[in-house]
Amino acid sequence: MKNSAYSWGIRFLSLVVVLTAWELYGRSVNPILFTYPTAVARAFVELVSNGELQRFLLQSLEVFFYGFALAVVVGIPLGIFLARSTTLALALEPYLHAIYSTPTVAFIPLIVLWFGFRVPAKVVIVFLFMVFPILLNTHQGVKNLNQDLLEVARSFCSSERQLWIDLIIPSALPFILAGINLAIGRGLVGMVVAEFFTSVAGLGYMIVQYANSFETAKLFVPIVVLMALGVFLIGLIKVIERKVAPWQNRDQGEV
Repeated sequence: MKNSAYSWGIRFLSLVVVLTAWELYGRSVNPILFTYPTAVARAFVELVSNGELQRFLLQSLEVFFYGFALAVVVGIPLGIFLARSTTLALALEPYLHAIYSTPTVAFIPLIVLWFGFRVPAKVVIVFLFMVFPILLNTHQGVKNLNQDLLEVARSFCSSERQLWIDLIIPSALPFILAGINLAIGRGLVGMVVAEFFTSVAGLGYMIVQYANSFETAKLFVPIVVLMALGVFLIGLIKVIERKVAPWQNRDQGEV
């Protein structure tokens, strides 16, 4: 409890110092080039009051969560199958490595050509940014399964279904959640990049719009919202991990 209070105290003090330094420096430079927290706060209130921020945020969240859901549905099963099937791994790994090693941004013009500038194109872009951390971590989690435990479970005549439910999935779960954690940051990047290219909706569109009109305080609003969204989602995954994989926290020395 004492350690927790100390940690939060340090974080709060750090935030106060950063905001104060930002405020002082931001007021001393050209407002076209930079801004300061109170100006961002005023811009935030204005964008919330006219409904613009909520509208664009919902558009971005729609793209992000569709892409996230698709990445989970594809990444976790495919990672499991690749780890458990040597034949499937030999057949697919060269293509997966080729796609993964290619910068995702290089695929965007082709995706836009196929899907246009609407939501499906942005969902595919977010999916490509997110799927590989989930797939690779799932694959690693299943591959790292303690073979001695597997042999012991089989010696007790456990069925394949029991092995998956009681041993394989729980052992791989921390790896899967770590992959999702990494994917969240990449997914937010993919979401904004997709909106930069399509430039018709979302927080990325807001950034481009206000950058082009040199409204720097308003430009910072979607950036700060993206930061807060990333912190919230990563924190949410950590809470879920504590609930579904408490043994992982004990292994790391957490209460």
